[in-house]
Amino acid sequence: MNQAHMGLPEFSPKRLLLVGTGALGVSSLPGWLGWLREGHPDVETRVVLTRQATSFVTPAALTAIGGRAVILDEWPTEPQVAAPHVELGEWAEAVAVYPATFHFTGRLALGLADTPVMLALQSTSAPVGLAPALPPGGLHSHAFQTHLAALRERSNVVVAEPEAGLSTTTGRLEASTAAPLPTLLQLIQKRWSEGVRGSTR
Repeated sequence: MNQAHMGLPEFSPKRLLLVGTGALGVSSLPGWLGWLREGHPDVETRVVLTRQATSFVTPAALTAIGGRAVILDEWPTEPQVAAPHVELGEWAEAVAVYPATFHFTGRLALGLADTPVMLALQSTSAPVGLAPALPPGGLHSHAFQTHLAALRERSNVVVAEPEAGLSTTTGRLEASTAAPLPTLLQLIQKRWSEGVRGSTR
């Protein structure tokens, strides 16, 4: 659906960490980032990309649209004054993972903390929303349903289940496409309204 025709949801958090992972749908992130900046100019957004995400979208495009440098989800090789995972986790009032791959969703559900963003997400008290984009059959697989159940037990995590879309590989209509970003933001807003809060510094 064209981003310009999506309704503008209420969104109370003022600092949003937007994480793009290595699903093909991350190629739509520049459009959604532009929509977000236009519709919610009071929301400060930081964009983080996983290494695989850069195969489908360029940091340069997101930097130009977002107005600040994209962060790569890698441990720095040079000495740092502050720990990146602590800084990101403390800064964010909300986190949207758009889209979230099967692999990223599983790592989060299992409690892994092998990258700065993953460690930040395991530690933050802010609402964290995921919009998974999955391969054909992925939604109903035992592994994904197990991960989904584990994430739903976390008070600050919400998941926008995939919607029907044409698989680029099979050509079939599959429940595999990430829900639109406004849908994910509405879920995050609901959790925020229920009292889940991130840092307010």
